[in-house]
Amino acid sequence: MSDKHFLKQTLPFAEYRYSKNSGRHYKSHMHKTFSVGAIDQGEVIYQIEGKMVKLQPGSLALINPEILHSCNPTKFSKRSYYILHLDVEWCLQLQQSLWQLETFSPVNTILLEDNSIYQQSINTMESLMDEGDQLEKEQILVDLVENIFLQTYEPLAVKSEPSLQIEQLKLQLGMNLDIDTSMRQLAIELKANPYTLLRQFKAATGITPHAYRLNCKIELARKLLQKGFNLSQVTLECGFFDQSHFHRHFKAITTVTPKEYQVNFIQ
Repeated sequence: MSDKHFLKQTLPFAEYRYSKNSGRHYKSHMHKTFSVGAIDQGEVIYQIEGKMVKLQPGSLALINPEILHSCNPTKFSKRSYYILHLDVEWCLQLQQSLWQLETFSPVNTILLEDNSIYQQSINTMESLMDEGDQLEKEQILVDLVENIFLQTYEPLAVKSEPSLQIEQLKLQLGMNLDIDTSMRQLAIELKANPYTLLRQFKAATGITPHAYRLNCKIELARKLLQKGFNLSQVTLECGFFDQSHFHRHFKAITTVTPKEYQVNFIQ
């Protein structure tokens, strides 16, 4: 059976995908979203934050925003999986209904081994993929994500605050993606040594500024493709040299071509 990919976004704060019988491999990448992954069949090697574990049916992969990761099938095998990408602001609203927080709080584990929540996750994602009332879908999703947060967040835990300069650099890297830039230019705006800034950024995030900016470009490309922009427009808006350059990086991170992504994205 050939691999198949289904994408959908009927709720504005959630994107969900089901890939069936897929042997495609992802390059290490990040998302701006909070993401939940579930294997339906097979197993994958899940790599994140310097750790490597096997992900199988019965467990959920939990991926905090802007964390470098990959989930790829074991050698000579294929897998079927669901992935759910949730807007961070929406997640924060849900967390604020449970605890007194001002900013989104990352979960404290990369793997949730709870069979009941795993099954709830599968049922939820199947419901999201089906036709139905948006209000009902939203409530089903709220119930799932609330359960995940209750299992994986410790309200009294002391969390270190990221460096203000690193956060400012993230903002700079995510802006004007159609314009080429350099560490020197970015450092001038932040009044910093460019190479000290580079080392500090990599130490804080686990990713280079260049790789972070590339991921920002792919995130923007996904949004533009969902809105129906043609490939040449997306290539220019996201600052890729040409469509071949765009195609190569988009497929490396998403495992599908820009055209496949756009055609299979069901509004």
